Amino acid sequence: MQFPDDDNGQMLAAMAESGIDLTLELEVDFFLVFDDKRDAESALEVLSKQDEEGELELNFDEDSSKWEVIVCTNMVPDYDALVAKEIQLNDFAKEFDGVSDGWGVMQHQDGDGDFADEDHVHDEHCHH
Repeated sequence: MQFPDDDNGQMLAAMAESGIDLTLELEVDFFLVFDDKRDAESALEVLSKQDEEGELELNFDEDSSKWEVIVCTNMVPDYDALVAKEIQLNDFAKEFDGVSDGWGVMQHQDGDGDFADEDHVHDEHCHH
């Protein structure tokens, strides 16, 4: 498979090389980062009231001293769909003085083959 030469394309290429089947739905985690806990909580509250399926999580990242809202969405990891979701979430996060900070997938999901790494695959912006 060929992917664009950017962070998302490199991430998808690494996933494909690792044996993950990119034609199947995976749980994709999108990371929204906020300096202020109240901003993160406000964003989380609004997201929880939207009709989108998926899970939401609020974490404090001690390394960066920032608050993260993790938006977990089941989707086929298609390049265009990932970019569109990142743009949508980044625009949303800006309303709360936050920013989108990449995406990742947990290992050992259905369809990921024999990928043995216990950590999740992530792009250079992910702090996990």
